[in-house]
Amino acid sequence: MSRPIDLCFGGEQRVIAAYWVDGMVIDPGPASCVERLLAQLPGEPTAVLLTHIHLDHAGACGTLCSLFPELRVYVHERGAPHLVDPTRLLASAERLYGPGLGLLFGRVEPVPEARIVALKGGERVGRFDVDYAPGHAWHHVVYHDRLTGTAYVGDVAGVRIPPDEHVVAPTPPPEIDLERWFETLDQLAAREPAALALTHFGVVEAPEVGDHLARVRASLAELAELAQRCTREAFQRVLQERLRRVLRPETLVRLEKAAPLDHLYLGLERYWRKRAEVKESRP
Repeated sequence: MSRPIDLCFGGEQRVIAAYWVDGMVIDPGPASCVERLLAQLPGEPTAVLLTHIHLDHAGACGTLCSLFPELRVYVHERGAPHLVDPTRLLASAERLYGPGLGLLFGRVEPVPEARIVALKGGERVGRFDVDYAPGHAWHHVVYHDRLTGTAYVGDVAGVRIPPDEHVVAPTPPPEIDLERWFETLDQLAAREPAALALTHFGVVEAPEVGDHLARVRASLAELAELAQRCTREAFQRVLQERLRRVLRPETLVRLEKAAPLDHLYLGLERYWRKRAEVKESRP
């Protein structure tokens, strides 16, 4: 049984979804939404499967481990140390969100190291095949359900807030890599999933899967070009104007909670700056 759970992040519906699949919780969301998550779980979870460790996906893990002593947490090996000691993760997030970080995401508890199962990609976890899926983050994975064909994609397949169909690629710092992200999308498409389970937000089902992945590609290319030629302020202004033309006002509010527009710029600005630095360092 697969069940989406709307965590009502920030008091808004259709911003962050967790997924329950046969006793496993995929991306349980932030610690600020734990009570909402627990109220909707149909049973005691046996495992948490993380696509990546960003707080809107993984912040609740430590709290869940304290509540469920047998719980195991599956995460890519690059992300595992930051669950055990979230100091650097929280410092990075505070640079983005400022002093309101705790109010927004709640208290992030460490995950006991003995509870963590580190992944590389290529494993099987119950009914899931695990693919390494960098681009949005170097520690991102995708879980493919062999029984239903659904791919639980975290952030690599973009943000789409229903009922609108417009897709935005979330590009926060510090680990955006466009080339690897496009490769991940190729890998995902080659799997021919029957459905994409998005954290932000909901399930995209066939025959819309191919079109949705094309929209992610188009958004990545558009945002990358815009960030390369614009200041931060101009990027936000131009992008918001574009989004206002294609989204309902209430959808735009939810999208900006899932993917703040200034964060999109900062991740891409860092990507372009690092590329330029590498180019300049070459003889």
